[in-house]
Amino acid sequence: MTYRFGLLLVIPVLGLTGCAGGVLDPQGPIGAANRTILLNSLGIMLAIVIPVIVATLFFAWWFRSGNPRAVYLPDWVYSGQIELVVWAVPAMVVLLLGSIAWVGSHDLEPSKPLPSRAKPIEVQVVSLDWKWLFIYPEQNIATVNRLVVPVGTPINFRLTSATVMNSFFVPQLGSQIYTMTGMATRLNLQADRPGRYPGLSAQYSGAGFADMHFLVEAVAPTRFAGWAASVREKTPTLDANAYAGLAKRTANLPPMAFGRVVPGLFDAVVMQRAPMSQKPMLDDGRMKR
Repeated sequence: MTYRFGLLLVIPVLGLTGCAGGVLDPQGPIGAANRTILLNSLGIMLAIVIPVIVATLFFAWWFRSGNPRAVYLPDWVYSGQIELVVWAVPAMVVLLLGSIAWVGSHDLEPSKPLPSRAKPIEVQVVSLDWKWLFIYPEQNIATVNRLVVPVGTPINFRLTSATVMNSFFVPQLGSQIYTMTGMATRLNLQADRPGRYPGLSAQYSGAGFADMHFLVEAVAPTRFAGWAASVREKTPTLDANAYAGLAKRTANLPPMAFGRVVPGLFDAVVMQRAPMSQKPMLDDGRMKR
């Protein structure tokens, strides 16, 4: 009996350990706002769920066969007070949850710039099979499966897909957003503390989907500048041939970097004019199946 009781205490603790590094451990303003919305919504719903559970257990105990004080009313059909509670409480819950969703969806609109004294940096994101390409147009560098960002600086993402639809998600930094072929979406995030934060694909995209991970490294602005300079000095150029090699379907690709990027590569991917090894283009611009 003691063993079973101890197990009941350990299971919830083990469940809470999974919160580390996820949406309940935010490291930026968007992630913190998402956690607040999640906890507020949970509190509102628990305000209904807990009383319902308690009432269910109470009624089962009160109306047991051995309780002579329980009144049996077989002809009871209606109570205005009960009807008021039954309809008013759910209506209030829907109103509160709807208000949270309405306000949050406007405050956290993905393309909305983040207020900051620091100048935002732009990062262009391309989802490939099965890897992530990050292009820094201002620094004229690119990385694969590794995203380095300065702490306290808003990151203005432009995202697209070179293949099927995918989903870009860094749980500790905030909102996920889809990447789609022929379309560029926008997302603004920020890391408030130095650290290494895992990113992932949240949309199934084929055989290599499970290994489509990347790492976000938030570093001090001076370290970011030094890192960008070192990448420009020692790494090759991301030209048409290099991009065609990246476009091949490969999984578990180790992080790599490119010291230069041919101009207009991201826009060419959006317009479906970039060189593709797996799916060459037809003369009319459509992707060959």
